[in-house]
Amino acid sequence: MKDYQLAWKNLWRNRRRTLITAASVFFAVFFALVMRSFQLGSYDRMFKNVIESYSGYLQLQNTDYFDDPNIDNSFEIDTGLIEIIKEDPNVTTVVPRLESFALAAAGSHTQGVMVLGIDPQEEDKVMSVSKKLVKYKLTPDVVEALKNEGLPDKTKKLLDLFLNEAYSSEARLMLDLSISEEDSTAILQVIREKAAFKNNYLEGVEAREVLIGDGLSEYLKAGVGDTIVLMGQGYHGTTAAGKYVIKGIIKLPAPDFDNVILYIPIETARQLYAAPGMATSAVISLNSNSDDEISETYSRLTNIVSEPLTIKKWQEMNALLVNQMETDNRSGMIMIAVLYMIIAFGVFGTVLMMMAERKREFGMLVSIGMKKRKLSKVLSLEMLFIGFIGIITGVAASIPIVFYGHYNPLRFKGEYARMYEDYGFEPVMPTMLPDTFYLWQIVIVLIILMIAIAFSTRKIFRMNVINALRA
Repeated sequence: MKDYQLAWKNLWRNRRRTLITAASVFFAVFFALVMRSFQLGSYDRMFKNVIESYSGYLQLQNTDYFDDPNIDNSFEIDTGLIEIIKEDPNVTTVVPRLESFALAAAGSHTQGVMVLGIDPQEEDKVMSVSKKLVKYKLTPDVVEALKNEGLPDKTKKLLDLFLNEAYSSEARLMLDLSISEEDSTAILQVIREKAAFKNNYLEGVEAREVLIGDGLSEYLKAGVGDTIVLMGQGYHGTTAAGKYVIKGIIKLPAPDFDNVILYIPIETARQLYAAPGMATSAVISLNSNSDDEISETYSRLTNIVSEPLTIKKWQEMNALLVNQMETDNRSGMIMIAVLYMIIAFGVFGTVLMMMAERKREFGMLVSIGMKKRKLSKVLSLEMLFIGFIGIITGVAASIPIVFYGHYNPLRFKGEYARMYEDYGFEPVMPTMLPDTFYLWQIVIVLIILMIAIAFSTRKIFRMNVINALRA
C-alpha cells in the first residue's frame, strides 16, 4: 500500500478526531475570507463614493496646480489632445472644470465660496450632480402642515428635531423620520404633497445661473430664483465680478462642501474669471475602474501628455483618505492575525491530542520495523489531507456568501446609516469578489499546517520506543 493510501485510511479510523482538526482549519479559512472580503469591499465602496462624487479616477492638470491650486496655474484646453485622450480604449469622456474661489453675497449676507465651473450635461454623466438636488425641505410651514396630517406620533416629534433639514433622497428622509417600510407608502405620499421642493438643474454651459449648497443657501438666506453676486480675483490678477440667478439647491453629505460649494456653467465661469478656453483640471472618465485598468490607462496617457500638463491618479488627489483607509486596513489585518493565532492554537491543541492518543500506536509501528522516516511521512500526509479538506470546504462555504454580499450588500439602518451618510458614504457594506486576498488566506493556513507538521515530525524522530510502548 502506498504512503498516501495508508494516510487516507488512517484519517477515517478516528472520524471524530479528523473532523475536529479539519473543522479548526475550516473555520480559520471561512471566517478569515468572509471578514477580509467585507473589509476590502467596504473600502472599495468608500473609495468609489469619494472618487465618483468629486475627483474622478484620473485628472488632467497643469504640473503646478496640484501643489498650488490657483487659477493662474490653469491650462488652455487643447481639443486635439482631448480627442487623443478620448481615443484610449478605457476612456469614455473628458470633462473640463474651472475651479476657483470668490466672495458670494446675497442681500446683507456674504460668504467665501468654492466656485466650480462645469459642463452641466457632461458633469452629470460623470458625477451625477442632478441627483444631489434637494427634493424635500422641512421648513417651519411644512412641518406645521405635516403635524396636522395623520402621521405617527414618533414621526411628528422628529419633525421638530429635523426642522429646516433638506433631503435629496427619500431614503435619508425615511431614516431621519423613522418611517418604516410598511408605513412608507402612505406617509411618503403626504410628505411629497407638503414638503416637495421646487428645484432645477443648470441648462447650458453659458447660462448666467448657479447651483449652491443647502448649507450655503441657509447662511446667505437665499433660495431658488434669488440673485447672488460673486466677487474675486480672476486669471492673472484681473477683477472677477458678476450677478447670477440661483437655479437650484443641492445637498451634499459633507458639511464642509455643502456650506461653500457653488456650481456654475463653465463658459460663464470663464467669463467671470477672464479665462477664455481655460480649465484648472479635466476629469477623465473611465470604462473600467479596477486598479489594474487604472494603472494601465494612466501609463498610456502619461506617454501622450507632456509638460506643462500631467496626469494625476486618484490616490494622489485623495492622499488623506488613502492614509486613513490604510490605517484602518492595518487594524483589520491585526484582527485577522488574532483570529489566526486562536485557530493556530486550536490546530496545535488537536495535534498534541492526536500525538498523545497515538503514542502507543507509533511505538508499536516502529518496534515491528517501520522506519521513523516513513512514519513521519505518513503522518505529514494525514495532516496535509486534513488541511486540504478544511481549506477546500472553507473556500467553498465562503464563496456563496461573498457573491451574495457583493450583489446584495448589507445595508445599515438607524444611527449607523446616519453616521455613514454624514461622512459622505453610502450606508452599505458590500463584500469584495474573490481576488488575490483569497490566495493569501490559503497560504497563511498552509504555513500554520506546515509548522504543525514540522512539530509532529520532530516528536516522532525524538520518540523513545520503550516509553511509547508503555504509554
